[in-house]
Amino acid sequence: MPKAQETVLEIDLSALTQNYNYLKSKLQPETKFLAVVKAYAYGSDSVELAKHLQKLGADYFAVAYTQEGIALRDAGVTTPILVLHPQSLNAETLIDRCLEPSIYSARLLNDFIAVAEQRGQKNYPVHIKFNTGLNRLGFDEKDVESIVSQLKATTAVQAKSLFSHLAASEDLEEKDFTEQQIKTFKSITENFKTKSGTEPWLHLCNTSGIINYPEAHFNMVRSGIGLYGFGNSEEEDKNFKPIASLKSVVSQIHDVEKGKSVGYNRAYTSNNNERIATIPIGHADGISRIYGNKKGFVFINGEKAYIIGNVCMDMIMVDVTDIHCKEGDEVIVFDATHKVNDLAESAGTISYEILTALSQRIKRVFIP
Repeated sequence: MPKAQETVLEIDLSALTQNYNYLKSKLQPETKFLAVVKAYAYGSDSVELAKHLQKLGADYFAVAYTQEGIALRDAGVTTPILVLHPQSLNAETLIDRCLEPSIYSARLLNDFIAVAEQRGQKNYPVHIKFNTGLNRLGFDEKDVESIVSQLKATTAVQAKSLFSHLAASEDLEEKDFTEQQIKTFKSITENFKTKSGTEPWLHLCNTSGIINYPEAHFNMVRSGIGLYGFGNSEEEDKNFKPIASLKSVVSQIHDVEKGKSVGYNRAYTSNNNERIATIPIGHADGISRIYGNKKGFVFINGEKAYIIGNVCMDMIMVDVTDIHCKEGDEVIVFDATHKVNDLAESAGTISYEILTALSQRIKRVFIP
């Protein structure tokens, strides 16, 4: 790739293919693969990545909100799409756009069945979400009988799958907790199948679950962060390749005399005569103010340059006093070598937060 001359997010589709194939290699041939492309495919581009994953053979996609599913349908994505967090008012739209809802509460189940019946649907696929310990969304085990009763009373919908979400599958110190979640999920789903007389698909594992708990792959697995190049452990990260590289450029270099302040609120004062580079990326692009005052950094000509002062809406300033550079030089915020995990850890957060916060105004460049 040529050097960046503006702020760009380069997205490596061959790395996406590599990550997909690695995850698939962990599965039995009959196990289906659901690719999570919510939040603009973790800050990249949900449409382009879904199209690529569709060509690779992904069996399902998942998004968080109904509007995300609509965007994929409008772009011509035909693979089944699970909407993980729909609301009752979305029911008609879900049906109109062939989007399959996660049903996680009695209210949503009642409302969706009512709309599906009004629209004359027959066996419309829904996915029943159970809470096994994350305590975020989902029915409890005690709800199985009432859910089955409602499903038996209608022909408008059918349970395509039963699923839950692991809370700490990446943390092997929490193995007992995860194994209890798996046990609970098995108990719930056996109870459901016995009472309903049906055999819905089962899915529980996220990326770390795929890697650490092969016994819990069931009929389908879900992967988000793994597709984008992260294995949730140092050892597993070696098997993945980050697909995104965030790059920018040195717009201007200032010589700042000792005792002079830099940026808003005079948050930084130079200790010596210093060289300060200004870069066109800021908190409106997803580089939060938390990275200011030397918590965050970028790389210029292979050297780490710390962010000084407060992060501005459209700019950051970095200390390049000891770095040989000039205006127009490329700046790397993160890439496959300069890990986003390291930048995240410097500010006490996680890679997910940086990736999903990347503004859509940043130009996306796709590498085949």
